[in-house]
Amino acid sequence: MENFRTEIHIEDSNNKIEYNDPTLFIGSCFADNIGGKFTQCRLPSMINPFGVMYNPISVANTLSSIIHKKEYTESDLRFHNDLWLSFEHHGSFSDPNKEQCLQKINTSCNNAHIQLKKSKYLFITFGTAWVYQLNETSQIVSNCHKYAAKLFNRYMLNMDEIVDLYKSALIELLVFNPEVKIVFTVSPVRHWKDGAHGNMLSKATLLMAIDKICEMFESCSYFPAYEILMDDLRDYRFYSSDMIHPNSTAIDYVWSKFENCFFSTRTLEYKKEMTNLEKALNHKPFNSKTESHQKFLKNQYEKLKHLINKYPEIDFSKDLAFLSTEII
Repeated sequence: MENFRTEIHIEDSNNKIEYNDPTLFIGSCFADNIGGKFTQCRLPSMINPFGVMYNPISVANTLSSIIHKKEYTESDLRFHNDLWLSFEHHGSFSDPNKEQCLQKINTSCNNAHIQLKKSKYLFITFGTAWVYQLNETSQIVSNCHKYAAKLFNRYMLNMDEIVDLYKSALIELLVFNPEVKIVFTVSPVRHWKDGAHGNMLSKATLLMAIDKICEMFESCSYFPAYEILMDDLRDYRFYSSDMIHPNSTAIDYVWSKFENCFFSTRTLEYKKEMTNLEKALNHKPFNSKTESHQKFLKNQYEKLKHLINKYPEIDFSKDLAFLSTEII
């Protein structure tokens, strides 16, 4: 027997990402992982402008707020455990100062509005079909912010609810940005608090809903990150110590599948050059004044000038400033 695993072969996307194509990632922490790879490669991306979120309703509400550039006010906030917070945002936006909290929220929403308007690709990652509904207002929250569980009604969305919601959400999105391509993924992170069976039902619901949505919209497609972890890797050595989240090896493997699917030849070349540049600039010598290190820095300076000519759309000013201060 030559092969001991069922490798998933993914067809190349018909829509390739160029190195200067703006992208936006929204959804679960898996969106953070793949979006983080874009940042490392210096690809123009924005990741979770409202923070990590897991359920389809919260993602759709976030898209609507970004499209309409919602202006959040004090009425959108709560004060709990000495912090001002928003049920539509991650805890990283919370702050003891109300004005600071609102400033962070509104600045991020405005920046996301600009990014989404020009984005060529929007990547949406659903984590779970289970939602928490605040009893007081019937609001589906993105984050419970450690409020007591009794204050929420917890239930699982069905496929039709998700599909109906995204019929209108994606029409609104495509009016706002007709050029954007939407790629859905389902997070391979298991929501173990839902129980093994509850997690499987949740993931199945998300998968069926996405399949229906992609049938309705030519702009939509699906990337099988969930299947790669569940069927291709299929081993706990690809998980971190909690046995729930993929480890760096698994993330790198999914990333390799992703870039081969979506990146153009020029983007792959750009990614390699930016990775090498990052490694060079992050190199920490024992003594920066040695002749050999100074020669290394001057060599990097010449390489950087070549990159500036090759990629005139990219801002390398910080890199130039750094090398200029390091070279004696």
